[in-house]
Amino acid sequence: MQYPPIRQYISQLIVISFFFCSGCSLLTDDDSGNLTNEPSSSPYHKYTNFSSVGDENDKLPMDETESDNEIKEELHALSQSGSWQDASAAQASSSQQQKRSIHQFPVVRNRQVEAYIKLFQGKQRSSFSRFLTRSGFYINTIENELASKGMPREIAYLALVESGFNPRARSRANAIGLWQFMAGTGKDYNLKIDNYIDERCNVEKSTKAAINYLGDLYREFGDWYLAVAAYNAGPGKIRSGIKRYNVDNFWDLAAQKHLPLETIRYVPKLLATIIIARDPAKFGFGNLRLASPLEFDTLTVGPSLGLDAVALIAECKKGDIIRLNPELMRKKTPANLARYQIKIPKGKKNIAENNMKRLHSVASTAYKSHKVGKGDTLPKICKKYNLNTTTLLKVNNLQDGKLALGKTLRIPYSTIIYKLLPKGVKNAAMLSSDDLILHKVKRGDTLGAIAKKYHVPIKLIVSWNGLRNAKRIRAGQQLALFIDSKGRDMIKKTAAKHIAATKTKLIIQPQQKKTVDSPQGKQMTIAAAQKKITHTTRPKNDAAVYYSVQNGDSLWTISRKFRISMADIKRWNSLKSNFLKPGSTLKIKKS
Repeated sequence: MQYPPIRQYISQLIVISFFFCSGCSLLTDDDSGNLTNEPSSSPYHKYTNFSSVGDENDKLPMDETESDNEIKEELHALSQSGSWQDASAAQASSSQQQKRSIHQFPVVRNRQVEAYIKLFQGKQRSSFSRFLTRSGFYINTIENELASKGMPREIAYLALVESGFNPRARSRANAIGLWQFMAGTGKDYNLKIDNYIDERCNVEKSTKAAINYLGDLYREFGDWYLAVAAYNAGPGKIRSGIKRYNVDNFWDLAAQKHLPLETIRYVPKLLATIIIARDPAKFGFGNLRLASPLEFDTLTVGPSLGLDAVALIAECKKGDIIRLNPELMRKKTPANLARYQIKIPKGKKNIAENNMKRLHSVASTAYKSHKVGKGDTLPKICKKYNLNTTTLLKVNNLQDGKLALGKTLRIPYSTIIYKLLPKGVKNAAMLSSDDLILHKVKRGDTLGAIAKKYHVPIKLIVSWNGLRNAKRIRAGQQLALFIDSKGRDMIKKTAAKHIAATKTKLIIQPQQKKTVDSPQGKQMTIAAAQKKITHTTRPKNDAAVYYSVQNGDSLWTISRKFRISMADIKRWNSLKSNFLKPGSTLKIKKS
């Protein structure tokens, strides 16, 4: 019986691109295999902080898995290997396997396995070397767990085929982690998945789950090749194939047009990996040095603590904390847990506990970029990033709401800068790096209270943010304040004490330097800011304000609101009818 040539499966490439799970890159600062203990050269660590669970800025990135080019290389290599192993030889190999127990993993070496060995020695040598080096981080943990279950150690290398030994790998089908669990299967094996934690990325817990799953599959099929094929394709696919084609081993099942190409490749790829890993020097990998096993201590911390803060108090790099805690989905500890055991580099626990007492946070503002695309409007962009129009205009030095396609906009967002106070110092010193301050309104806030907190007149806050009613602000709304160095000096006198006592977060950052404050330090006028915002407070002559159309608005209601005529609104905005679309922006002039 001849096995089908691999070209019959090439049509499945598109399908495979959504499922296959290897070839990913390591998310670390140093891929040499050692954790780095040097603290950052900067005394400040930045951490993006958002109260909204779904904010994209707060998420840690995942690593994509195998590229289309790598799949093509594998298909080409297999197509050159000729027909699959003769059925009788394959069956003989399978029969030998049947006589073995769960404790042994048989290694068959046929033309398809040889094709992968050659591929790993050639075109994919660089990535295979990187994956094998990376295995040193986790291989001891995996092999110890396998030994405790009486299962063969060779199964550890399934993690190389699945993820390249990357706990933060994600396939296009959204299989995640070292062992590439789909969400449903992960939950079936007691892995927690929520907005803050994904235990599919936790090395210890996901390894236990994967080994339990593989053990269950072996007990069902009684054959390791079928068990690992079922791990990849799902046990239902293997059951149906065995029943439909009356076969009892992987090779005979692979001869049929039943298994996905990914699974057809999966077993010979694993076998080639095991063969090389057993004796790397024999296959030209003699200079390869495995990464050192990860060692760590645990530290008890509270909710929503930035990973930058953890790195700062542990005197290590943020990449070390991410590598040791790959299950964290955000740049902070889980907000839904009162206490969290976070891993830090071995030997750093006492340092971290002592530094924790000196940790202080300074709220700040950072920027990301938004490239204006087709269909983008100012209101649409503001809604996406929870900003008001005035803030976005001012941050980008825009005079009106016209946006050129392809233009890059600066988008401000809230961050926290962590600082270690000098030993013996109890009050935190505030540091700013930009004049823009974003204040996120909390329930119960009033403009009067905010103005008092930042030592600025209410009228400036109104004008900076284009507010029509000083008494109507809403929780969650972001208010922009532009305060230079002299204004910040006044805030520093009270903010450090205020933060220490109430944990209230200021959002500070700098820009220009033209400020005048009153002798009492209670009010100030920012000349540079006033020049820019005078027209938004009380427009003169041809000055204009921009109004975002709300649900329920009409030309008549807007004309009444601003005491102007409907005809003027239509003329200023080149409107041909009275129809208004919610979210659109109208230019409003006053004489």
